[in-house]
Amino acid sequence: MLSLAELKTGRKIELEQIPYLIVWNQFSKTARQGGCMAVKMKNMLTGQVIQKTFQGSDKVEEANIQFQKAQFLYQNGDDYEFMDQVSFETISLRKEVLGDTVNFISEGAEVDIQYFDSNPISIQIQPKMTFEVIETEPGVKGNTAGTANKPAKISTGLVVKVPLFINQGDKIVVNTLNSEYVERAK
Repeated sequence: MLSLAELKTGRKIELEQIPYLIVWNQFSKTARQGGCMAVKMKNMLTGQVIQKTFQGSDKVEEANIQFQKAQFLYQNGDDYEFMDQVSFETISLRKEVLGDTVNFISEGAEVDIQYFDSNPISIQIQPKMTFEVIETEPGVKGNTAGTANKPAKISTGLVVKVPLFINQGDKIVVNTLNSEYVERAK
């Protein structure tokens, strides 16, 4: 059981047999009452975000989430097919369950499949990944610094804002949490 102080951003908890990911938390304390923790939680099964306030004496159960390495095989309509790296069985997950992570996976990509009560519920990818720029306007000589950006399509089809000096064929590092350019890959 988790105490109020342990309810931090990134923690996975279970309420009414549903796993939640805490995406925001704020502790407050009043003079007469004990502390309380307001949290925003993302339902790991549906993606719905809800807000809840826990009081000082509340205890919450930590969600039993396991991870298993898998490889992305292919997309079949709205289903994404993965192969478990240990058992070699095929796991199918719906696009709406995967959310924005579909913008960062390509054939052969390694991911961690999240399991809740032995059922696959989602995937986890690296927070920063390298992609090739397949389409962008040519860079302009002399534009090597500054804050001006231009759109660039990466190998998965996602369009990312990049600095003017990035050209087609360059490899860039993208933050998968906010879909933003980080740096040119080395």
